[in-house]
Amino acid sequence: MTQAQQGNTVKVHYTGRLDDGSVFDSSAGGEPLEFTIGQGQMIPGFEQGVVGMELGESRTVIIAADQAYGIYRPDGVIEIARSEIPPTIQLEVGMQLQATGPDGRPVHMTVLELSEDTVKMDGNHPLAGKDLTFDLELVGIS
Repeated sequence: MTQAQQGNTVKVHYTGRLDDGSVFDSSAGGEPLEFTIGQGQMIPGFEQGVVGMELGESRTVIIAADQAYGIYRPDGVIEIARSEIPPTIQLEVGMQLQATGPDGRPVHMTVLELSEDTVKMDGNHPLAGKDLTFDLELVGIS
């Protein structure tokens, strides 16, 4: 039987869970996730978990934080003057903003705290520092 390998475009149904069992994402009830193995479209541990699977096979993989969204970096939390945010944006704790990083690439920031003069934001991915468990089912290989 054909196994998924580098360069294959695959379709995978998945359910992602945290250590406490809570589901953070799933394709259940929807279309499977489609990606090409080796093109960096997915987190490294997810791609590695699919490699070697046969069509119709299911498996559970546990992905360490460093192979998922990385370790949580305290230096990813910054505080800026509120005046640096356009006044048309109604800030709320928990909202996501997009900024431009030093390299010109977009950076997603989550508002952590607001004061009259400052905004504290976190540039870490919401799943940074977390080990992830994925239930996978390979439903297509091309």
